[in-house]
Amino acid sequence: MLVSVLTGILMAAHKWTFASRFKRNAFGWRSSLPIQRLKEAVTEIRSAARSDRVLAAEGAVLLLEKLSPALEHVDSSSGALGGAVNRVIDALVPVIAAADVTHAVRQRWLERLFDALQDDRMPYIESLGEQWGTLCVAPELASQWADQLLPLVNHVLGAEGYNYFVGTVPCLSALYAAGRFDEVVDLANRDRLKFWWYRRWAVDSLVALGRPADALRLAEASRGLNAPESAIARACEAILLDCGMTQEAYQRYAIAANRAGTYLATFRAITKKYPTRPPESILADLVRCEPGSEGKLFAAAKDAGLFDLAVSLSRQSPTDPKTLTRAARDYVTKQPHFAIGCALAALRWIEAGYGYEITAIDALDAYDALVAAAAASETPRSDVDALVKQLIRDSSSFIGRVLDARLQLDRR
Repeated sequence: MLVSVLTGILMAAHKWTFASRFKRNAFGWRSSLPIQRLKEAVTEIRSAARSDRVLAAEGAVLLLEKLSPALEHVDSSSGALGGAVNRVIDALVPVIAAADVTHAVRQRWLERLFDALQDDRMPYIESLGEQWGTLCVAPELASQWADQLLPLVNHVLGAEGYNYFVGTVPCLSALYAAGRFDEVVDLANRDRLKFWWYRRWAVDSLVALGRPADALRLAEASRGLNAPESAIARACEAILLDCGMTQEAYQRYAIAANRAGTYLATFRAITKKYPTRPPESILADLVRCEPGSEGKLFAAAKDAGLFDLAVSLSRQSPTDPKTLTRAARDYVTKQPHFAIGCALAALRWIEAGYGYEITAIDALDAYDALVAAAAASETPRSDVDALVKQLIRDSSSFIGRVLDARLQLDRR
């Protein structure tokens, strides 16, 4: 008891640099400064963790308490701030969980964090509830929190109309961490609105109970209006992969489950998860699922070393001319014929009016890459000029005027 008191006094006496920066309404509407301050705060806490894990955990709890009040007036419409906060939560939860403290200290931390969740008006830290079982660390403490939250959760889920309680997800997370899987399934099935963010705990619990087929059916039944299709697909894919059903997992869920911010990122995620499947097969499936987007898969084909396929895709639908020009320039000596195809495609799409803020310099860059690749492949210059003229049907067009002036200059 005395040790706990002394520890608390030492932690309270520590001066955190971030504490004064995260006062209520500390920031205006711009998100750049608070994002920078969040990075600095996490760095400060991680630095403390190298010498004192308990102190670092106390700092993590303090920062999470201060986040929402400090960020309340910041513009988060772009999603950048929300993403930064989620990364902070993902970084700090392990710090809190790793601290070796007494039951009483951890209970106080959890009470402070739950108060912060209830005061989370925007909300910013609601994803913290999904990791409540991790924060509890001990199954016994998780079970205590589940019992504490269950009465109100049962009331909210069983009441008429739309009702919300911030403790619902923490309760499900705590039940799961305590190994009370049957209760999780029963509780999630009582939710009349069938929210996936509740049902996902039942899906995981069914898997833990050795009932993957039931888990898959429940996940599939959760599809519907406003349901997060990618999250559901990831859960279904994981179930099938864990069961060794790789072929079925790929056919049914691979693309939806691994869709990322770019086509290249999506392709890389799928190839990493399914290393035995040929890259060209994955690309063919992506093309089939997204007709009209062939050009956007150019970078993926290039990344896989499928150069002929990459050029073919760049011809089928609009491809960013600057991306094509960079590829041509990068492969002038390594793959000159590929570079020629890329440069010609870049000129073609510039001629067709595609590309963002295209200038004469972009057209000339593509042309210079074409000339360099042709020289590397020992293609006659006359053939290059003929190919360019085939592309430029109207000499009065933007690219026609630019390249015509360049060709006349080269002849001098």
